[in-house]
Amino acid sequence: MPGARRSETAMAQERMIDRRQLLATAAAAGVVLPNLANAQTAAKEADHTIRIAPVSHEIAPGKVVKTTGYNGAVPGPTLRLKEGAPVSLNVVNDSGYPNLVHWHGLFLPADQDGATEEGSRIIAPGASLTYNFTPNPTGTRWYHSHAMAMTDLTKSTYSGEFGFLIVEPAAGDPGRYDQEVLLASHTWEGMWVSIQDMRKGPPADNGLEVMYQAATLGERMLGHGDPIKVRQGDRVLFRLLNANASMPISLALPGHRFQVIALDGNPVPVPTSVDIIKLDVAERADVIVEMDNPGVWVFGSTRNDDRNMGMGVVVEYANQGGEARWANLTQNEWRYAAFARKEAAAPPDETINLKFEKIAGGHGGYNRWTINGKSWPDTNPLFTVEKGKRYRLVMDNASGDTHPVHMHRHSFEVTKIAGQSMSGLIKDTVSMAGRSQAEIDFVANNPGPTFFHCHHQDHMDEGFAGLFTYR
Repeated sequence: MPGARRSETAMAQERMIDRRQLLATAAAAGVVLPNLANAQTAAKEADHTIRIAPVSHEIAPGKVVKTTGYNGAVPGPTLRLKEGAPVSLNVVNDSGYPNLVHWHGLFLPADQDGATEEGSRIIAPGASLTYNFTPNPTGTRWYHSHAMAMTDLTKSTYSGEFGFLIVEPAAGDPGRYDQEVLLASHTWEGMWVSIQDMRKGPPADNGLEVMYQAATLGERMLGHGDPIKVRQGDRVLFRLLNANASMPISLALPGHRFQVIALDGNPVPVPTSVDIIKLDVAERADVIVEMDNPGVWVFGSTRNDDRNMGMGVVVEYANQGGEARWANLTQNEWRYAAFARKEAAAPPDETINLKFEKIAGGHGGYNRWTINGKSWPDTNPLFTVEKGKRYRLVMDNASGDTHPVHMHRHSFEVTKIAGQSMSGLIKDTVSMAGRSQAEIDFVANNPGPTFFHCHHQDHMDEGFAGLFTYR
């Protein structure tokens, strides 16, 4: 029915315009006009200053990505904050477009969280804004743009606007490792493509998707950055982050195993050793690697195509030389249940059902996403909660796409994946495979409007988002 398909595409484009107008209105209503003197005063008073501005990021010799970043670098500066110690962060927006920063994984008031949907103020070009909050919980968090990008693949999470944010325990960290290495993955040079124009892909009515031509794990492409230097016998803590806009990653360090000690910054109930780490967009993993296999190795994507795009980094033992080695690993199953307790979680006070579906945009068109049959902003409010109660979200991914589902300002317990019950695994983003179900529990303990969305930038911009509110 071609006529019906054109109608659906038109509806999706209208909703894109609605969201663009919504954020433009917020920008006009909620931002103090640029004032250089005020910005300089705020920067002096703030504990940290983040400047969003254009940057030329060389990912390989002669290969420069024109993007935006934080403080002239990609990733931006690592912010190490102390649990429970109030902090102020002044953000100066020289990116050239309305922008804001989301402090991913923190328990914050809605107006400090960095999402306009929750009432956070958007920062006009040339203006600045100071965020004030008390960091909590501890662990590996991150910060990134929460501006909308729509079809512009130079903005928001498609750009270099991201960085690590580590909340350190108030009592200090004993440091049961010899070295700490922070690695964020990112994909570059994105382009919109019609999947049906390629040799393989989803059904012919699918809309446009984003494909990438370059990738980094760390600052530069595989083989073009400084190697990570280690010594035999070292215990190395790797903090890993998938900072891509829309692509999951699968990582390995051949000849070594990863002991997973935390996911999304939260200690796992059952630390477990695995050969391969799989992270969907926005997910993090803290892993310990025993350096007991001397040589020069490639730490990178298990997919040849991704490594060829640059997704990897070299690990070099002291007094070792030669070409970096890679060995293909048998793909083992990555299961959340491996890091959780086997016992079922406590029953919730209330259960809420959510169904995720795609309305395909067709060849050359943009898809639209729905939650319980509605797209943002019609999903506002998605549901309403009462402070102190425990809620279970029973989620059905009725599409063939994978979704990293993220909840702002709260953590949740993963209680069931693909029919397998579990408990104790605390996250802020959960990856749902296509045609799968998942259940997560959270306690309504942070009043205020709370954004809930797929962390794929295109899915969120195309309607996969909602807001839940407190009574």
